[in-house]
Amino acid sequence: MDMNKLMKKAQKMQAKMSEMQEELENKTYEATAGGGAVKALVNGKKEVLDLQIDEEAVDPEDVEMLEDLILAAVNEAMREATEEINDKMGQMTGGMNMPGMF
Repeated sequence: MDMNKLMKKAQKMQAKMSEMQEELENKTYEATAGGGAVKALVNGKKEVLDLQIDEEAVDPEDVEMLEDLILAAVNEAMREATEEINDKMGQMTGGMNMPGMF
């Protein structure tokens, strides 16, 4: 295979991966816990953008339950983001594991 063709192909793939990475970083993922009492919104950079807590979920006598609901919602949103990122990048790289991409 011609080295120039190989380099051009690699550059195209890199540009496409950068574009996909930017798209995934800007995408948002939402998850709820406690039947919607707690809602977490994260982005593809795995940053928490918003956290909504229904006032009925706030029980001063049971702060531990609220903490658990918050953790569940945030962790589920993060899991969804990670799953989609890994899936999209896996499609792009043909299943090759490329450490450090996300």
